[in-house]
Amino acid sequence: MNLASLDLNLLVVLDALLLEANVGRAAMRIGLSQPAASHALRRLRDVLGDPLLVRTGARMELTPRAQALRAPLAQALDQVRGLFMPDEFDAARSERRFRLMMPDLAVELLMPPLMKKLDAVAPGVRIDVVPWRGPAIFTAEFARTIDMVISIGDAFRAFHRQLLYTDSDALAVRRGHPAGARLKNKETFFKARHVAVIIRGQSEDLIDTWLRSKGQERRIALVVPSYIEALHVAARTDLVAFVPRRLIAALSKQLSLTTVAPPLDPGIDEQFMFYPTRAQMDPGSIWLRTIMLGIGKSLGRIDGKAPR
Repeated sequence: MNLASLDLNLLVVLDALLLEANVGRAAMRIGLSQPAASHALRRLRDVLGDPLLVRTGARMELTPRAQALRAPLAQALDQVRGLFMPDEFDAARSERRFRLMMPDLAVELLMPPLMKKLDAVAPGVRIDVVPWRGPAIFTAEFARTIDMVISIGDAFRAFHRQLLYTDSDALAVRRGHPAGARLKNKETFFKARHVAVIIRGQSEDLIDTWLRSKGQERRIALVVPSYIEALHVAARTDLVAFVPRRLIAALSKQLSLTTVAPPLDPGIDEQFMFYPTRAQMDPGSIWLRTIMLGIGKSLGRIDGKAPR
């Protein structure tokens, strides 16, 4: 193929078509009219000698050739974009939008200091926090839209990892809870009714996974999808929430919560910052990562315990 005769803008259209498998949505994604996207699809079919999108019933599906093109095309476009990446990042004038994925507890702990910093040095920068999803449903297409992930573990492919901060788990109960400090005792702890947190992409609360490894099982009365919801429930009932200690401290005054040391210690939680390999030398990514590491450092470390 003669590259000089190929309109490279067609690759951007092809990328959108492969992501959306729908001409109309692909057109909206890259700011084209639907007729223009349809015309580009016809040209791509001629160039590649493949229909790329075929109708199956009421919807369009990618052909096997189109499926095979998705990953290499995405990688190629990322490399091309890197060629035009600026050598520096002017935070004061930037209007860049960063997409971050993190659980609600990280939002509560990290976003207030981050936004305070951006207000002072980068008022035009926008942060979009998207719903957290586990590695099992963290698709390659979704990963391309993400600038940073805050999470535990080490399971995000094509992302580098840096330790951000550490935490430990404790029990949160409302002030005046009938069991109160007696929850430090195993017998009282296991008799109590608990609210568990199972976030998207997980099959059970990580605390219960850990307890089961010790041959123990607590009494779960309610399951919610976020830590903050668990704390709100604990603040208004006699249920016990076994959640990260830093989050309890952040909301204890607002929700009238008391922290109780658990009778079993699961060790420390390590929260990591993940960023895409493709953004390793991106000045904007480096700038944001530096700020986040500074915030993590300000939270300090919890030492003397083994990671869970």
